Amino acid sequence: MLICIFTGFTSGLPLYFLINLIPAWLRSEHIDLKTIGLFALIGLPFTWKFVWSPVMDAVRLPFLGRRRGWMLVTQIGLLASLAAYAFLNPHQHMAVIMGLSLVVAFFSASQDIVLDAFRREILPDSELGLGNAIHVNAYRVAALVPGSLSLILADIMPWQNVFLITALFMIPGLLMTLFLAREPELPSKAPRTFAQTVVEPFHEFFTRKGVKQALMVLAFIFFYKLGDSMATALATPFYLDMGFSKTDIGLIAKNAGLWPAVIFGIIGGIWMLKLGINKSLWLFGLVQWATILGFAWLASYGHFDTVGLNERLLLAVVIGAEAIGVGLGTAAFVAYMARETNPAFTATQLALFTSLSAVPRTFINATTGFLIEKLGYVDFFWLCFALGVPGMLLLFKVAPWHGGKTGQKPAMQQQ
Repeated sequence: MLICIFTGFTSGLPLYFLINLIPAWLRSEHIDLKTIGLFALIGLPFTWKFVWSPVMDAVRLPFLGRRRGWMLVTQIGLLASLAAYAFLNPHQHMAVIMGLSLVVAFFSASQDIVLDAFRREILPDSELGLGNAIHVNAYRVAALVPGSLSLILADIMPWQNVFLITALFMIPGLLMTLFLAREPELPSKAPRTFAQTVVEPFHEFFTRKGVKQALMVLAFIFFYKLGDSMATALATPFYLDMGFSKTDIGLIAKNAGLWPAVIFGIIGGIWMLKLGINKSLWLFGLVQWATILGFAWLASYGHFDTVGLNERLLLAVVIGAEAIGVGLGTAAFVAYMARETNPAFTATQLALFTSLSAVPRTFINATTGFLIEKLGYVDFFWLCFALGVPGMLLLFKVAPWHGGKTGQKPAMQQQ
């Protein structure tokens, strides 16, 4: 369980660095929203990680073992690349910053592949539920560093120092890899040939579900969190444009967004024991969908000339409500994706599903800066609300209200 804390924290830190800290840095340096929105494209490695996940499954590096060797390589790469931002200026090195961000995303996605496989292999079936819950919550807690601590530090010291300090938070993951983690034994059914490693996981999924239903499942994974993902794509620049300081965002927005997501993620997992996955997808999805409107409500106030207690409370309520929707929706969503995998190919099939779920964050979110400048914040958030409809409608096909009883126990164990 201690290892799961480390895997969650070291997995979440670089992603939140990219989606929270970099947009705040660029906006505070007066970079336009169109450019910041295009930075969503740096998430491409997260959408394509299933392509090279079989390589990390099959190739054993000559040090530390099959899993820990790749863990060490990706973590050293992340430590170095995060620190490299300290030597860049957005007005002089924008192309370099874009390229470096792609490198960070590649190392982060690669680390996720190996950490997911490592965690699955060291946890016995009886501990899968608890271990994954701890991992997910530690992942969210990692947001406090780039999304809160680093923003507060940015108000009192140069960005160069902020990036160096933030990069040092990768060290606990490195220490875990070197000293705490044990290399899991090679599974008896581990893929050894090219066909077993690359082809069979995808062939098995489409054969088991049928092509039409398999495509429905993949479409649902794409659309279920599309509206929510778009609404939060430029959340930090939105708060800055509303008149909140970086300290306000660090202390209020990030904490109000973190703890409700953690608490209701756990509550959602408990409720799923009674409701089942299908009903949870419906009920939790409705909450996730409705809370998008909180952003439209906040945006309707326009820019705050002065930010007092009432404005800070308003921000906390809106962000907290959205976080409750995220916590509940993610709990059901992760359980659903786990249910749809075959245990023999969990790593590669989950890499496919999680890659697809990252597509909106990468491609669609890249348009958010243009959409906001064209529509304004209020109409943009209403658009995000409308884009939540297809995912809810697909539930009729992939998770009907009275279906899904069979096979729920294994899915819950995987979650």
